[in-house]
Amino acid sequence: MPMQFTPFEMMAKLISFPTVSSETNLPLVEFVEEYLKSWGVEPQIIYNETGDKANIYAHIGPMIEGGVILSGHTDVVPVEGQDWDSDPWTVIEKDGKYFGRGTCDMKGFDALALAAVPQMMAAELKHPIQIALSYDEEVGCEGVIPMIDALAEKMPKAAICIVGEPSMMKTVTGHKGGHGFLTEVEGFEIHASLVHKGVSAIMAAATLVEWHNEQMDHAIANSDPECGFEPPFTTYHVGMISGGTAGNITAKNCSFVNDFRVLPTEDADEICDRYLAKVAQVEARMQAVIPTTRIKVTRGFGVPGLKPEDNGAAEALARLLTGDNSDNVVSYGTEAGHFQNAGFSTVVCGPGSVEQAHQANEFVSVAQFNSGAKFIQDLIKHLS
Repeated sequence: MPMQFTPFEMMAKLISFPTVSSETNLPLVEFVEEYLKSWGVEPQIIYNETGDKANIYAHIGPMIEGGVILSGHTDVVPVEGQDWDSDPWTVIEKDGKYFGRGTCDMKGFDALALAAVPQMMAAELKHPIQIALSYDEEVGCEGVIPMIDALAEKMPKAAICIVGEPSMMKTVTGHKGGHGFLTEVEGFEIHASLVHKGVSAIMAAATLVEWHNEQMDHAIANSDPECGFEPPFTTYHVGMISGGTAGNITAKNCSFVNDFRVLPTEDADEICDRYLAKVAQVEARMQAVIPTTRIKVTRGFGVPGLKPEDNGAAEALARLLTGDNSDNVVSYGTEAGHFQNAGFSTVVCGPGSVEQAHQANEFVSVAQFNSGAKFIQDLIKHLS
């Protein structure tokens, strides 16, 4: 028997799986697999290297090219340390809002796509719909990359990708890219009275941190307030730092986490290369004193920006379905840039506001959720 879920019931079911990025998402994937198979849809599953996480995607409709991908992610951010008024893994409705971890970002959209599978199957789709759900978006869109490769290899290529991140059902045509690093500085310990004979990892790291401030000042001075982004410049940020042994010893170790949020009009690789060049310069200065000192930079997440397209098919479709003709770009990152780079016309359009994402008492308004449901139903009609 086919499994029946209303959009709300599907959202509640998905949220009941605590798929924090540090944990497995396999129970959720297994549920989605069982659900799709109950409707005669054969999904594809791609596991990560350790086998504890997976992407799941499916093709519904004729086996031809030119369809539409509905892309979402299955992971959510942690709830630890947040002051929730209710169980974050149980959806409750209150004051016209659905509360729960992932209601906004972004199991609400995932649920809308999955709950509409019966309508997709019943419709005489002239162009197919592909549902693509990935793992580890919240830690750098790690899962979507192998899934895009698999889509190209095993499925007829779609023409359009709609990423259902929260946009208040507005058509978002551009977002910043993001690139993260762990920078580890290894100095040489010596008594602070002989600082000239040692190398302080903290002071070397401070030079690199100050480089971020200098780059930010330059970016602000050359920003274009009319570009639509908030803030209207590429940002250079250090979020965490630690190091040192005692106040009277040159620090042997210091590490910090840094990132760049890059306008899609700028060259992210060039910015990253500039940072690495500065690292090499600081390291050479350290090694001139103590040759065994060093700086290690480990790349973390790397998410390409989404660029507005000229006469983009995805933009035209999203505007047709929503009636939204406003110009919208956002500063948060999504998997949209990966899809665009793979040759899909791509936009971001989904229910809810990013201001509610990642917060305690995360919610999506009932009105936004219903607007998302109408969007999916109108998409099915349009493709039929």
